[in-house]
Amino acid sequence: MESFLDDTFDVKAKHAPDEALEKWRKLCGVVKNPKRRFRFTANISKRSEAAAMRRTNQEKLRIAVLVSKAAFQFISSVSPSDYTVPPEVKAAGFDICADELGSIVEGHDVKKLRFHGGVNGIAQKLCTSTNDGLPKDVDALNRRQELFGINKFAESESKSFWVFVWEALHDMTLMILAVCAFVSLIVGIATEGWPKGAHDGLGIVASIMLVVFVTATSDYRQSLQFKDLDKEKKKISIQVTRNGFRQKMSIYELLPGDIVHLAIGDQVPADGLFVSGFSVLIDESSLTGESEPVMVGVETPFLLSGTKVQDGSCKMLITTVGMRTQWGKLMATLSEGGDDETPLQVKLNGVATIIGKIGLFFAVITFAVLVQGLVVRKWKDGSHVDWSAEEAMEMLEYFAIAVTIVVVAVPEGLPLAVTLSLAFAMKKMMNDKALVRHLAACETMGSATTICSDKTGTLTTNHMTVVKSCICMSVREVGNPSKFANMKSELHDSALKLLLQSIFNNTGGEVVMSKEGKREILGTPTEAAILEFGLSLGGDFQAEREAVKLVKLEPFNSTKKRMGAVVELPVEGGRLRAHSKGASEISGYTCIGIVGIKDPVRPGVKESVAVCHAAGIAVRMVTGDNINTAKAIARECGILTSDGVAIEGPVFREKSQAELLELIPKIQVMARSSPLDKHTLVKHLRTTFDDVVAVTGDGTNDAPALHEADIGLAMGIAGTEVAKESADVIILDDNFSTIVTVAKWGRSVYINIQKFVQFQLTVNVVALVVNFSSACMTGSAPLTAVQLLWVNMIMDTLGALALATEPPNNALMKRPPVGRKGHFITNVMWRNILGQSFYQFLIIWKLQASGKSMFELEGSDSDLVLNTIIFNSFVFCQVFNEISSREMESINVFKGMLNNYVFVMVLVATVAFQIIIIEFLGTFANTTHLTSHQWGACVLIGFIGMPIAAILKLVPV
Repeated sequence: MESFLDDTFDVKAKHAPDEALEKWRKLCGVVKNPKRRFRFTANISKRSEAAAMRRTNQEKLRIAVLVSKAAFQFISSVSPSDYTVPPEVKAAGFDICADELGSIVEGHDVKKLRFHGGVNGIAQKLCTSTNDGLPKDVDALNRRQELFGINKFAESESKSFWVFVWEALHDMTLMILAVCAFVSLIVGIATEGWPKGAHDGLGIVASIMLVVFVTATSDYRQSLQFKDLDKEKKKISIQVTRNGFRQKMSIYELLPGDIVHLAIGDQVPADGLFVSGFSVLIDESSLTGESEPVMVGVETPFLLSGTKVQDGSCKMLITTVGMRTQWGKLMATLSEGGDDETPLQVKLNGVATIIGKIGLFFAVITFAVLVQGLVVRKWKDGSHVDWSAEEAMEMLEYFAIAVTIVVVAVPEGLPLAVTLSLAFAMKKMMNDKALVRHLAACETMGSATTICSDKTGTLTTNHMTVVKSCICMSVREVGNPSKFANMKSELHDSALKLLLQSIFNNTGGEVVMSKEGKREILGTPTEAAILEFGLSLGGDFQAEREAVKLVKLEPFNSTKKRMGAVVELPVEGGRLRAHSKGASEISGYTCIGIVGIKDPVRPGVKESVAVCHAAGIAVRMVTGDNINTAKAIARECGILTSDGVAIEGPVFREKSQAELLELIPKIQVMARSSPLDKHTLVKHLRTTFDDVVAVTGDGTNDAPALHEADIGLAMGIAGTEVAKESADVIILDDNFSTIVTVAKWGRSVYINIQKFVQFQLTVNVVALVVNFSSACMTGSAPLTAVQLLWVNMIMDTLGALALATEPPNNALMKRPPVGRKGHFITNVMWRNILGQSFYQFLIIWKLQASGKSMFELEGSDSDLVLNTIIFNSFVFCQVFNEISSREMESINVFKGMLNNYVFVMVLVATVAFQIIIIEFLGTFANTTHLTSHQWGACVLIGFIGMPIAAILKLVPV
């Protein structure tokens, strides 16, 4: 079975082609309820619509860009376009409408932009300031929102509970049973009258409704969990200037007229215009399909929503928001495409299909055998020509039993249990500060064998301070205000002036005043540390910025490892001076000073790395930092060992393919790495090992490495939007220890599904064999349609709730990872399934053969009592087997059971409802009252399955 599943139902955890997704769906021949089984899978047709829309957008934007380039040559000769401000816009105090703004930016319309007075003219017409942003006037902001819209994308409405009820009713087998119930009601009432003749039919109807409502409740709760998680995924903040103050704000609060600050790694949150900035390169591939980045500046100021800042930094004026942008229209289509199926969902769909076909075969044979028995009996009686209503009802009951065998045999709950388990795990992981963006990541994280981690902000705190300096050949410890005062007095005025000029002009950070009048430093932790150092030396950020003219700023990027600024000196005849900051060993400049910045290792990282090693997960550090710094941090974290290799990116690049294959498994630290180095390392590791996790702190250029890995983890606080978008899991608390928690949850999901599969397949095997063998041997089935429907609910929805929601334990991190090549249905599981099935089958067969004498049953109702005992024993076998299934190898199955309230509630509900069925619903369920002795025997029969399960675990496989 495993080899067939691997060949036929194997898809990638990430970026699976549509052809592979279509292929396995076509192979799922026996599907009771396609609406339910494929609810959480990707909508391929919607994806193709989105792809077609993207191609249209790309063509439109490509033409717009070409037209805008040509327009520059003829702009002076073109007459201004005619534009009339709509009266409602004029009445609100604005001089331009949303449609005109949209056409300017989306169409890259230079002619219209010039007509409206350029960027400053647009800002004036939008009643905003390019320096101070929108004024803080609530009524004005509300009017602006009414006219121009909000920066949110239209979302599909949440399905109500009754929609899930309706979808659950689409189960083909339930519909057939409903028809059987209806016929049974008509025939029964016609022959035996009301209410006696209606009992069988109403029993089936009640069972169907119970199954439908429990199923719908479970599915509805899952959908609510996914909706909550979806809201978390879309929480993005950005730096905005409003009312003269720079502040963090949700992108959903943005309005036309807002001034937004963008830096490397940011996603453009809405359509807008470039106001000011340096060296801005925009990656528009998500919209235009062009891989080459676009330079944005004064001459080409158009910024489109959904594109990414690849280099540089700037201020932008928001012009168009939400669904008016092309990105908004595209996202509306993409949102209906759905998540890719996870490998486990696909594999378990395969298991369900295989067993479903087997079940269908057995159901047909069972029906044929039962009908043959009836026909043979009538033939012997000589009544084969005359058929009574009772015999027609008997035939109908046989058909209902056959259909119900299909209901029980097709384990429709298998792929759905994956969804339930993943939804539960995702919700719990959210509480543990890990936001899972894609279902498959939660599942495949449990198979991870390698973690490639960034250093800054991931293994370290990312809270940096200057602790040492070397200026004018004088080395000083820096730590408290008195030392700063001494340093300032000792430095020559010209040296201090040059130092402060470099610090405050060659920076990507800013010093601003908050609403409360407090000084705040904005920027990366490195920038903040150096700015704090400059301020402590008595520097004035604004004064230094105004003293010179900033001609060009080249922001730091991971390729050059440094940043630079060119300033014009006013007192020296307009001479230019270039300042550089960054990798000291690459430079060729006059050294102003060197500062030592401390970034302590995060608390708990060393312990977390040790846990990973114990769990068979190798941890490797990949950083752009100096190799000596990287090695020191790696040793402190326990990553770099005596037999490990630390290498620099340039050296790594020079290695041949053969050398790489030998070297890569030994690499524990890679310093001075470029994005391409990270991508190459992750790709080779993925080939050499199984599942690879790539972890990044900032991730500005790490998207290829995240893409290549099975799972990409972006650290939340330091992570840029590019990193977050490329990542499958976002660590919200910026803590490496949380990665261990994610791995633990991933393993928990995987093993929980295995537990559920083991439990469900045991029920499948026993129900099939019992009914089939009984039909063949005795001509009747001991379990009726209503009883089988109840058993189906125990093993399907309730079983999934109980076993698929087990929380993780520390023992999970003391075993090696499974790896993506490992078998899902293991030999251990087959041992437990077959052993437990054999016991249950023997017990039921023994009860059928000798039950009357064992329980001293006599009289006309002896058959009914015996069948009730068989049904009750069978159910209690499943109850105790559910407990045994909590551990597949460990004998102590009670450990931590009471901590899982869902498991306990399911068990209590199952037992309580079983008592109600036996004692109070006998007329509908074909059961009768049992004595305390008989109840005790049923419970004991079920309980004996537990020591048998424990003994089975001692059998080596």
